[in-house]
Amino acid sequence: MKTKVLRVKKFALIGVGGYVAKRHLSAIKSTNNQLVASLDKNDSVGILDSYFPKSSFFVEYERFDRHIDKLRREGQPIDFVSICTPNYLHDAHIRFGLRNNADVICEKPLVLNPWNAKALQQIEKETNRQIHTILQLRLHDTIIALKNAIDSDSNKRVHDVDLTYITSRGNWYDISWKGNSEKSGGIATNIGIHFFDMLLWIFGDAGANIVHHAAPDKSAGFLALKNANVRWFLSLDANDLPTDCKEKNQRTFRSICVDGKELEFSDGFTDLHHKSYANVLNGCGFGIHDAMPALQTVFQIRNSLSIGRKGEFHPYLKKVSF
Repeated sequence: MKTKVLRVKKFALIGVGGYVAKRHLSAIKSTNNQLVASLDKNDSVGILDSYFPKSSFFVEYERFDRHIDKLRREGQPIDFVSICTPNYLHDAHIRFGLRNNADVICEKPLVLNPWNAKALQQIEKETNRQIHTILQLRLHDTIIALKNAIDSDSNKRVHDVDLTYITSRGNWYDISWKGNSEKSGGIATNIGIHFFDMLLWIFGDAGANIVHHAAPDKSAGFLALKNANVRWFLSLDANDLPTDCKEKNQRTFRSICVDGKELEFSDGFTDLHHKSYANVLNGCGFGIHDAMPALQTVFQIRNSLSIGRKGEFHPYLKKVSF
């Protein structure tokens, strides 16, 4: 009996100079595939030497485009385009991948607006290619265990959930594209979408979506999910960190409390992009349909007026000046 030999997949990566690109480079390498070309407007990409030193590299989109087209015409087409660019560019770069007859793996958020995602679904059909997105918290062992516990609860009760995520950022953040809500989607989209996706995946569809506070550096609100009432607080402000974090010089604090019990999931993040890529390559990746509920939720948050400290607001909001 012959052993089936899997063909090495050819990847192109757009945004190779970005923060998250290293995880994609590592995932491409650890799944035994090849990066044949990459693009970034910045040329500080020495990280390529640790993964794919022979990969062609471009700082101009036009030359990158011609190179990918040349590979296709020479019978060496790429199989996947991985996208690690600023949020507002995802839509255009996904279209680039599909129209070059490649499948796409895109970082979060897939796109900024729900109608962009629906338009991409049509292009998927036209090109017969697939769009995959990174929803890595769904692959975290602790999160999977929580979902299994909620799904197996015969009482199907509504749980009380507090989500707190504080990841302090320096002055650079406001100057970068991340500080521009039209490019990043704002704080709920840029740093919160993975958590909203996780909560929707575990506790079901959203009903009421209330924003208590909205500012460039912090946001808070309430989500009524099918099986949970969620109070959430997101912040980039180091002043919001708990005292013990400040004393330890820790700049990030994440907490999810379910019915008053803290869910510990600080560890287990190192191989989630590898798992994401492995799932895609095995035909089990997350697509537009999976990403849509969180995209719609953060779009509503971004376009809602805040009501202040009324109703079921997050306790951290008591410390915030309005």
